[in-house]
Amino acid sequence: MTNTATTRKGILKIRAIERMVRWLDAMPHPPLAIEIAWDQIAAVRWSRTGAVEEFAVEPLQAGAIVPSAVEVNIVDSPAVHSAMARVCSRLHASDEDATLLLPDPVIRVFVQRFEEFPQSHKDAVPFLQWKLKKSVPFEVADTVISYVRQATQGNGVDVIAVVGRLRVVREYEELAESVGLHAGVVLSSSLAALALLDDHRPTLLARVSDSALTTAMVSDGVLCGYRCTELPARGAELTPKLLLEEIYPVAAHYQYTLGTRIESVCVSGMGKRFPEFAGPIEGEFRCNVQPLLRTSIPDGRIGEDARPLAEGGMEALLGWMLSSE
Repeated sequence: MTNTATTRKGILKIRAIERMVRWLDAMPHPPLAIEIAWDQIAAVRWSRTGAVEEFAVEPLQAGAIVPSAVEVNIVDSPAVHSAMARVCSRLHASDEDATLLLPDPVIRVFVQRFEEFPQSHKDAVPFLQWKLKKSVPFEVADTVISYVRQATQGNGVDVIAVVGRLRVVREYEELAESVGLHAGVVLSSSLAALALLDDHRPTLLARVSDSALTTAMVSDGVLCGYRCTELPARGAELTPKLLLEEIYPVAAHYQYTLGTRIESVCVSGMGKRFPEFAGPIEGEFRCNVQPLLRTSIPDGRIGEDARPLAEGGMEALLGWMLSSE
């Protein structure tokens, strides 16, 4: 593969978390993290003790970034570069490594079981490229891929494979480079946000971002499933019925595969409309339904210094912060 920051340092790996997301590799946590979303760019800097030192948010006009695994993402380049420059200026960020949290549609995540899996990284990457070539909408030669083995029940090897199109990932790396930063870590925002979950029981995450729906099933520190799909409606046009129609088949598959029922649902991206969606989801799954951030604030995992991020709904940045502790 091309020798870029992505391939040198690895794409989409995150440090193992004591209570959650034990399935990913150890890797550096730069003190600067930037989430690039469809509607804003947000950044936060942490101190050596893990406290929030400063953060900044810059909104983007609709259509400036159109998240896609295949097509050009940064549509309005001057506007996006200007917002990135303002965020970095406010945090005095320059000539340093940064974590980049990207929109979920950019990254494909696969949770698969193999009877046998290569031991060496040299053999494993071509093996996964061959296995997944029909599951991604781009050529294998234009792919960056990372993987990790996770805890397995029974025979076989469970693997999480994370795949991105090189030229799309490079758009975001070059955006960072344009303001003097280096992409030390690159991953999707929902993978970072998973650290906010209390995973002691089978938990389903349903995270909405514009027209994208990410569903993830986590149980006892193991990622059991992950999927990002396009919603049939967005904003005010998205109804509880439409959301349930998208969530239910995925949840049913998870429950069938795991042989257990979902005991908790966390919903993200609904804002003030959360009560409107919580009732129907609770009625369907007959379990507790709550906003994602509410799972972390009461137990003290999010301190007072990070409250402004929580109030601003910056779940991915908070999840990444928790994973570095």
